[in-house]
Amino acid sequence: MDTTYTQSGPHAEKIEDGSLCVNIILGIIVIFGCIIGGFVGGGGQVMALFQPLEVLIICGASLGAMIIGNPLSVSIGVVKSAGALMTPSKYKKQLYLDLLTLLYDIFNKTRREGLMAIEGDIEEPESSPIFSNYPSILKDHHAVEFICDYLRIMVAGNMAPHELEALIDQELEGHHQEQALIPSAISGAADGLPGFGIVAAVLGIVITMGSLGGPPEELGHHVAAALVGTLLGILFAYGFIAPFSSYLNHKNRDEAHFYSCIKACLVASMNGVPPQIAVEFGRKVLYHSVRPSFKELEEQYRAKK
Repeated sequence: MDTTYTQSGPHAEKIEDGSLCVNIILGIIVIFGCIIGGFVGGGGQVMALFQPLEVLIICGASLGAMIIGNPLSVSIGVVKSAGALMTPSKYKKQLYLDLLTLLYDIFNKTRREGLMAIEGDIEEPESSPIFSNYPSILKDHHAVEFICDYLRIMVAGNMAPHELEALIDQELEGHHQEQALIPSAISGAADGLPGFGIVAAVLGIVITMGSLGGPPEELGHHVAAALVGTLLGILFAYGFIAPFSSYLNHKNRDEAHFYSCIKACLVASMNGVPPQIAVEFGRKVLYHSVRPSFKELEEQYRAKK
């Protein structure tokens, strides 16, 4: 079970996260509990809300509009992102402890033995004694590639620190823009859902008009189905899809901060800052909720030694 800490003033509150994202499950329960509970409490029949054809119209049309408005790769990414919605962020305090200790080990080796000493580590990180000590970092291939690419530039020795920082900023900006495409596509789908709810309601009224002269209970059923279409369009938009987009943005923000931490350490090291202080540059840019204390980092150094 993963453990994170959130801070309130000088105090820290221990929170345990399982493999599922508790806040999403809790939010869904609250939404359905309040809406259905209020409806039933007012004398409504739950089965009157069960309109699968309305759901087909609303969700299908919204999906089609998203496919039209985005490159196919983005639409596929939206589908794949569904799994990420039910998992908590991996960027916890322990991951940052491993990251900072890894960078300290690398910087310490270069300070003692020279930059060329880490050439084997960055060319084959999977077999590197340094990287192998940190499996949580090693399994993140993008992070390992990012670290090794810029260490390789540092080993080449033909770039000034401010040029390295500018290059990192350019790469991160492009990466963040790419990461924002999926939440943006989901947000666009959320904006269109209320409109498609109205489309479903209009189609329901068309069916109702075709049933004029029939039994009153049949007309009532068709009108109710049309109104449920409007309800579902608004509910899906503001109760689920828009919040999912917001949650993915939060996860992307956590990833962006992870790379900002790496950047701060690398630039500080290239400026000639001692290893322990270079790592401190990275620690200081972290949010309080995931930032390890100086003492915790010291204990991690000793444990790895």
